[in-house]
Amino acid sequence: MSLTAGIVGLPNVGKSTLFNAITKKQILTANYPFATIDPNVGIVYVPDERLAVLEKIYNPQEIIPTTFEFTDIAGLVKGASLGEGLGNKFLSHIREVDAICQVVRCFDDEAVIHVENNVDPIRDIEIINLELILSDLEVVENRINKIEKKAYTTKDKGALEELALLKKILSALQKDIPARMLQYDENERKIIKPFNLLTSKPIIYIANIKEEEIGNNNMHVQKVIEYGQKEKTEVIVMCAKVESELSELNDEEKTIFLNELGINESSMDKLIKATYSLLGLATFFTCGEKEVRAWTFQKGMTAKECAGIIHTDFERGFIRAETISYEDLIKYTTEKEVKEQGKMRLEGKIYQMQDGDICHFRFNV
Repeated sequence: MSLTAGIVGLPNVGKSTLFNAITKKQILTANYPFATIDPNVGIVYVPDERLAVLEKIYNPQEIIPTTFEFTDIAGLVKGASLGEGLGNKFLSHIREVDAICQVVRCFDDEAVIHVENNVDPIRDIEIINLELILSDLEVVENRINKIEKKAYTTKDKGALEELALLKKILSALQKDIPARMLQYDENERKIIKPFNLLTSKPIIYIANIKEEEIGNNNMHVQKVIEYGQKEKTEVIVMCAKVESELSELNDEEKTIFLNELGINESSMDKLIKATYSLLGLATFFTCGEKEVRAWTFQKGMTAKECAGIIHTDFERGFIRAETISYEDLIKYTTEKEVKEQGKMRLEGKIYQMQDGDICHFRFNV
């Protein structure tokens, strides 16, 4: 799957430190705006506890987790939609991603400058969101100006439907309401998709804190959580610096470090899982003695389409998918027992794949 999550935020909020932790790459970090000019793309493994369980059952030669992409996008500033701070270039990079992870600074530190001179997470969120709204306003207004006269003159049904939808979105944007906050029917979703509006992209807020604030109350974090609740947007609280340090440790060292911090799961793992879900992604497995492998698919994809993720020949010559649910395998412990209990299913090409399905694809080319 080629879906990508973009990491955005104002300069010096911890984006590049977070990206380092995600990908274990040492990209440029610096205490001044625009340390990152071009977007950096990294592949991240999706943590999945089910793989360890499947490893015990199948004892394969290799375990292969699934992955997806994060893109680190240079810091936006107020006026980005007007070209400030290389804004237009950065906004175009955001347009290319499928979901947005907005890093918000929730710590005070005189040694780290803030582009707005003081820490105010809600102001920072609204600066970013406003720039995205202004960019979308330009797109929507230009399209309305292009089709409005023709739509009313020709009375073309498609043009009139598009115009009505654009005016609905325009009205919301003018009230500082992102396009993602509106309700759309299936036809409207098809119409809006090609516009790739920035504010239609799903979003997660990442509240970046200091190490000494882990597990403690933080006034800045609370404000972000309350803001997210109003938007029905998930908020992940993390210390990017600590997550960067954790990324350099092996599993045993990581567990010890987390125990010392008094937490069971790293915030990074929570972010990856949340972003994976936000993108509408799920996982199916192929299992055998050679390998146990996780595969990413878009929720709603059919068995035939999922077969094509593995190889185009699998989709082209698809016959059926011999399918076991992860829960049934855990309950009966072996594929043989699952079959004897009548829980193995033969699914056809229109079957919608479910998260956790374990499949053997049959095909003939």
